[in-house]
Amino acid sequence: MPFETLDFLVERSRSGKAVVLAVAAPHGEDILEAVAEAREKGVALPILFGDRERIEKVASEFSIDTSSWPVVQEADEGRAAELAVKAVSSGEADLLMKGNVKTATLLKAVLNKEWGLRSGSLLSHVFLFQIPRMGRVFCLTDGGMSMYPDLEAKKAIIENAVECYHKLGVECPRVAALAAVETVNQDMPCTVDAAVLTQMNRRGQIKGCLVDGPLALDNAVSEEAARHKGIVSEVAGRADILLVPDIEAGNLMGKVMLYMSGGRGAGVVVGARKPIVMTSRFDNAETKLLSIAFGAVLSKA
Repeated sequence: MPFETLDFLVERSRSGKAVVLAVAAPHGEDILEAVAEAREKGVALPILFGDRERIEKVASEFSIDTSSWPVVQEADEGRAAELAVKAVSSGEADLLMKGNVKTATLLKAVLNKEWGLRSGSLLSHVFLFQIPRMGRVFCLTDGGMSMYPDLEAKKAIIENAVECYHKLGVECPRVAALAAVETVNQDMPCTVDAAVLTQMNRRGQIKGCLVDGPLALDNAVSEEAARHKGIVSEVAGRADILLVPDIEAGNLMGKVMLYMSGGRGAGVVVGARKPIVMTSRFDNAETKLLSIAFGAVLSKA
């Protein structure tokens, strides 16, 4: 059964013990505001890794009370990222969050062979979004990690997203492998990949879901559009997970959903030993809060 809104994430994340959240370089208003709300709602208990003076200055300017929060002093953002990752790796914290630190810097720490969060799986970004006129939640992947995934990478991206849906309680999510058209065209490699992924699913090489493609976005999410195109499929018009062909398509689509369609979103990176809350510096506090809640739900499952 599809989720109607993203509000279920906060509700579920509050069940049981609150997760401990390690935040790397939380030197921005939206980050502190989201973390404060997550703490207030019982979603997460934060440990901040960064420059205490900068944190206190931002908190004071925006009337955010951080006086009782643990802060590990480290002015260097790269070093702060390392300390935050080590806190999660050691079990001191349950969940990692990117603050005002470059993604590459954080990932370098995450992938450290000695004390990082490697699991052997591909890292991919899973983005849940809610558009008012659609009336339900969709998943977009991967718009944040894999630039131009090959067939094996796309298989791993699907498996990561499906595992997330299983943890959310969806037994058999529907996956649409997106392209610009819904027919296989040798001049459009993503359509060929989509067809192969569909066949792999039918043969049991991709389990726990239904995969179909290539599907254009309209007939992936609209049953009416699928009917007009004469597409007979268990996925068309009812997709839960939208697999994009590359990072450019995913990045553009995600930003259209948030900034041009009035949508809400929650994004995490999966494939590491623990989820990583990875949001854009320009994402608002609500997106960051929902992303924390999403990570908390996954880390408890």
